[in-house]
Amino acid sequence: MRFYTLFALCLATACALAQEQPNPMTLLQKQQAAGSQLYRNGIVTTNPPAASVRTAAQWEEMQGVLVAWNNYDSNLYPLLAQIVNYAQHAATVYIVCNDSNSVKSYLTGSNVIVTNAAFVQIPSNSIWARDFGPNTVYENEVNNLSLVDWKYNRATRPKDDSVPRKLGAYMGLDVYSTLAAPNRLVHTGGNFMCDGHGTAFSSKLVLNENGTGGGWNQNMSEADVDSVMRRYMGINRYIKMDTLPYDGIHHIDMHIKLLDEETLLVGQYPTGVADGPQIEANLQYVSNNFQDCYGRPYKIIRIPQPPMQNGSWPSDGGDYLTYTNALILNNLVLVPSYYMQYDTTAQRIWRDAMPGYEIHFLDCNDIIQYSGAIHCITHEIGVSDPIFISHAHLLDTWQTTGTYAVDAYVNTASGVNGAALHWTVDTTAGYSVVDMDDLGNGNYEALIPAQVPGTHVFYYLEAGSNSGRTARKPLVAPAGVYTFKVLEALDASVASDDVQFFQPYPVPANDRLNVSFYLKKASAVQLTLTDIAGHKLQTIALDRLERGVHQYGFDVAALPAGNYLLRLNDDNGTALVKQISVAR
Repeated sequence: MRFYTLFALCLATACALAQEQPNPMTLLQKQQAAGSQLYRNGIVTTNPPAASVRTAAQWEEMQGVLVAWNNYDSNLYPLLAQIVNYAQHAATVYIVCNDSNSVKSYLTGSNVIVTNAAFVQIPSNSIWARDFGPNTVYENEVNNLSLVDWKYNRATRPKDDSVPRKLGAYMGLDVYSTLAAPNRLVHTGGNFMCDGHGTAFSSKLVLNENGTGGGWNQNMSEADVDSVMRRYMGINRYIKMDTLPYDGIHHIDMHIKLLDEETLLVGQYPTGVADGPQIEANLQYVSNNFQDCYGRPYKIIRIPQPPMQNGSWPSDGGDYLTYTNALILNNLVLVPSYYMQYDTTAQRIWRDAMPGYEIHFLDCNDIIQYSGAIHCITHEIGVSDPIFISHAHLLDTWQTTGTYAVDAYVNTASGVNGAALHWTVDTTAGYSVVDMDDLGNGNYEALIPAQVPGTHVFYYLEAGSNSGRTARKPLVAPAGVYTFKVLEALDASVASDDVQFFQPYPVPANDRLNVSFYLKKASAVQLTLTDIAGHKLQTIALDRLERGVHQYGFDVAALPAGNYLLRLNDDNGTALVKQISVAR
């Protein structure tokens, strides 16, 4: 059956197809399903999975989120209550607690009507669920949801360290633990993020703690750490950055966050302040040496790291205020807030970066004294029957003839029951629906007709499984979708609020390409020359430049004739691109 027959082709019905939210099984259903493909026997083992595994990214579909409620600090109960209140509308909230009645009483007294929460009476020492909580993995990309439990890097919190295994037993999920040699690995969730495609990021804390003299009687090399992460979590490329001088816990979630496979949200300090120099060095290291899972440069979005209201920074002994320490849970995003002067900028950046998501900002002034915020006290748990969709979104183009190919990879445990492309040049007029052709091996393709210069194209993908589920990419579509522009003539300049990017010359270039731009305010700038597919060829990284016109040159003498892309990024979040040509 053609996939489009499963969905209406008109706007009204398309809009009525609301984003499917995970429908968590009850405990009884989980027990009844024990031994099945999705929920098995809740086995705990220190052996790695027999099959290859994939760690889910935090923006994938989630059935639930874990929080820990105990007597760590009662001043943090209001924040926990807000998280429960918002998160339960996006997924089931698994509340690990010593006494469920007291938690229920507090929530009731806080006017939180609990509609989608499971109170799991497992004792814990702290609220830092991100750090000690389990990680979601799937065998062969989409099969057999399981959990991975590291050795928690806090020896004084043994109850926390046992939570993942007990939660796995409660949910009927297998748990793979790195608790025994030769696979013993000490790690913490706040120092880990991954893209769902086998790439992960951490600070070098993971090497320091597992190396000789790290305080855990470990003697692991970097290759040893990489091996454990590959076998237990499917991490094939593990990017590790230098620790920051003033972040005492060295968890990367305090200053950086993956928003999707291609986008890094990175905290920013004024030039030379606090951890600013090391963050910039780490960012340069990533940009110079790594591309995203689609072989393109990472998109970098900068967000200010605020000082305390008294003006003190972490280098002055101030708390480590951060806006990157946020939770993404299906269609919901919860972001820390502190005070209006900086909050308003952070809110604008987050809303621009995550269109279509329901975003709430929660006061974190009480919790930040402990060097953590919302991400630190939550931990997602993946759905049992995921539909994995991988797609490198289309970039702005000068192409005005032929078609724009939209390619995707789709995989499900029960098999794919078709995939569709929804596209439009006018969202008020609705979306056209096109069946994607099955190219084999999970690959699908559909075509968008060529458009005239100046056109904005909006699109999203939808796929079904033989088990009856559907999923979209982006997950929040059609509220938030992919978009690309068909650009105007090549000799037009491109401008933003911060930069005017003039057309490089000569056109076409032969030996040297001259690049000029006007900065409306001082900024660091990075110029990157790539091929049309986005593969990086040359980079010019420029430290702080003053306001005014600047000109630099690329040596293109060795490049084959053809078209290339020139990208300009500044530290205010501006990202501009121009197509250039080289002749021989």
